[in-house]
Amino acid sequence: MTSYVMELRGLIGNRLLLLPSVAAVIHNYAGNLLLQEKASGEGWSLPAGAIEPGETPQEAVTREVAEETGLAVSSVSILGVFGGREFRYTYPNGHSVEYVVTLFKCYVHQGRGAWTDTETKSLRYFTKDDMPSLALPYPVSALFP
Repeated sequence: MTSYVMELRGLIGNRLLLLPSVAAVIHNYAGNLLLQEKASGEGWSLPAGAIEPGETPQEAVTREVAEETGLAVSSVSILGVFGGREFRYTYPNGHSVEYVVTLFKCYVHQGRGAWTDTETKSLRYFTKDDMPSLALPYPVSALFP
């Protein structure tokens, strides 16, 4: 959690926080989708995270992917912007958020080795048919355009 979000949490506690964020759609050469297994036991998700103050959405998605996967990427296009009640989530610690997510299609430049944060347990590519359910309800048409 960024120091900015921690500061807000100190002011509002567990109340609902509207959070601008980004997520990355990354495919391998076979068209399979990269997902991140959360170390917290929350299941699988896209590499994603909050936009920090002063950061552009493109900078945020590049940073989040590097931290959570060890991959160096650039954003190619915006696949959609999602939010609303379906993008509300309550973390195990009780913090409630409603994400406004800019979903980026990303191109991998290179692997940089292991991820650098503690949020990631593992990474795996999935086909459209064997993909697990995600914490947030991204439309499959956006994940496999």
